[in-house]
Amino acid sequence: MGSIKWLKPIKTRPNTAEKTMLEEEEPLSPGARLFHTPQFNCCIISIVGSKTKVDIEVIKEGIRHTMIKHPRLSSKLVLDPKKGNKPTGWIRTKVNVDDHIIVPDLDPNLNSPDQFVEDYVSNITKTPMDLSKPLWEIHILNIKTKDANAIGVFRIHHSIGDGTSLMTYVLACTRQHANPHALPTLPTSKKTRRVVSPNDVRSLGLLGLFYGMVFVSKMLWNTLLDLGLFCATALWFKDTNTVVKGGFGVGMSPKRFVYRIVSLDDIKLVKNALDVTINDVLLGMTQAGLSYYLNRKYGEIKGEGVARKNNLPKNIRLRSTVLVNLRPTSTIEVLAEKIASDSTKRWNWGNSIGYVILPFHIMLRHDPLDYIRDAKATIDNKKQSFEVVCTYAIAMLILNTIGLWMNAALSYRLLSNVTLSFSNLLGPREEISFYGHPMEFVASSVYGHPQALTIHFQSYWDKMTFVLAIDQDVIPDPQKLCDDIEESLKLAKQAVIEKKLFK
Repeated sequence: MGSIKWLKPIKTRPNTAEKTMLEEEEPLSPGARLFHTPQFNCCIISIVGSKTKVDIEVIKEGIRHTMIKHPRLSSKLVLDPKKGNKPTGWIRTKVNVDDHIIVPDLDPNLNSPDQFVEDYVSNITKTPMDLSKPLWEIHILNIKTKDANAIGVFRIHHSIGDGTSLMTYVLACTRQHANPHALPTLPTSKKTRRVVSPNDVRSLGLLGLFYGMVFVSKMLWNTLLDLGLFCATALWFKDTNTVVKGGFGVGMSPKRFVYRIVSLDDIKLVKNALDVTINDVLLGMTQAGLSYYLNRKYGEIKGEGVARKNNLPKNIRLRSTVLVNLRPTSTIEVLAEKIASDSTKRWNWGNSIGYVILPFHIMLRHDPLDYIRDAKATIDNKKQSFEVVCTYAIAMLILNTIGLWMNAALSYRLLSNVTLSFSNLLGPREEISFYGHPMEFVASSVYGHPQALTIHFQSYWDKMTFVLAIDQDVIPDPQKLCDDIEESLKLAKQAVIEKKLFK
């Protein structure tokens, strides 16, 4: 099964340029160095559901033809014994795909396959990656779960690249299921930016100049406020110690990954009704879900049950970090061309990451749509700020003047003082196949950073999957939090229909 006729034959003899690349050492980027410090030994986990049983040999052959052509996926770390075996760079190596594909011998009649997958992925986080080979692996579990007929688990060290770039590269190795020769397509914004002509400027006159000054002033003011909050958080300003906030050492503890699949059409219905973005809806869903969850937990603590009575402490400060990669990401088409051409040129790759701190409004709202309106206001303010650029510049300044140890210490303190991490990644608009295997869902997250909760949204085709990466000692009932986030979408959809806001 799983035709891969569109792939070019693999070359068996490297040319001179390839030999040179195998011998050259490339230094680690600042972001890669950060992800190899003890405080941030981060890995990306991606759980992929397949509609069919996985043919192991077809997967291996496909990877040999495509995935390992990327320099980062075919390079291992250079360790300096004089510096305690600290990583100093990358060097190309010949990849034995068999060393990276892990296929456990499983009982096909497991009593609870979904629980087995959850436990299996959690156990992966307890095992460090082998630094003697390229830092990626794929676990294939040929068992049927409630959502798929087989499961693949990708683990990739975060030093290889940011989530968006890695996802784009993996998609360049896939094809549309309905058209095996066509690359996947990603959603694009329908809004077009009109070019302002000199006549437009003259017609606006003093009014246009005034509005321009107001806009610039707001950008500068928001940036100053955001930077002040960022610096205070990195030094001493902490979130409220709620039941979802981790304590010291939480980054080193094993993580458990739970996911839930909801309808992307339902999200778009709410989005269009309120004239907001999908990010606004997702942030609003998360705010609502966390509010419901915390209200229940504090009700249980007070012994007052789980009713909608307001059990929340006053003035909860709960914030999220959002990591934004500033390096331009190549398109799927460009990456696919590089794979097909066996390009030996250096790829524009690496982690160039800035921070954004998002405040969450934790409260009980009478109108579930108010959570989304709050989220829109928050995101609009962040759009009118240079926070992400400035935080990246501050990190680079500290790295170049004081050193990596201070950069890591301040980053660790920043994330420790904030409750969770939040992210959203756009996936393909159509069903895709990974070397002939049609994919049912994609659920991605990360572990290794000092937070007990990470919430990641991933769109795919007509679905939206959200994943919680949690420390079970802090959040022992993650499925209930999933229920609350899912319920928040149902309530928002119901409100849109009852108020006849849909278009």
